[in-house]
Amino acid sequence: MVLVIAVGFTVQMILDKKSDTRGADVGGAFTLVNSSGQRVSEADFLGKSMLVYFGYSYCPDVCPYSLQMMASALDTLGADKARITPVFISIDPARDTPQSLAAYETSNSFPDGLVGLTGTADEIKAVAKAYAVYFKKIGEGDDYLMDHTSAIFLMDKRGQYVAVFTHSSSVDDIATCLRRHLDSKKC
Repeated sequence: MVLVIAVGFTVQMILDKKSDTRGADVGGAFTLVNSSGQRVSEADFLGKSMLVYFGYSYCPDVCPYSLQMMASALDTLGADKARITPVFISIDPARDTPQSLAAYETSNSFPDGLVGLTGTADEIKAVAKAYAVYFKKIGEGDDYLMDHTSAIFLMDKRGQYVAVFTHSSSVDDIATCLRRHLDSKKC
């Protein structure tokens, strides 16, 4: 319930920023670490559109579901899916190390070429804030959960916000928007 409210609140916040959501104040500069342990920034992704999802590898349901939706939508694009980089930004840097993300991002159920990113707690807070993403640790010990916004952000090849997809979006909705975006049309 809290997650649904958080997603609704975040999406409404994004939509309230501009009536035309293209170019909304979402996204921005970041420096994180990929699954190879290399520092990367938003500049490393320029030139290709991105689908960005914030989650964590220990997530029991919402994150895998969202990444499966992302994979299914991308698969409808055929060869054009290579024009979009799927990105997973961990909101749990304590457990999601570059090594653990390397195994996670290669799941057969997730998008081909998924790029897993992590960083310090402060780096994750900064990028989450830039994308208007909420997250909070729930529980103690090793088996804690993370409450978080569950939304997939489409960013253009210049790193500018295009659209957001939530659990109310179908794979067909996402795929249609991706096709339109790649054809330089509004979603």
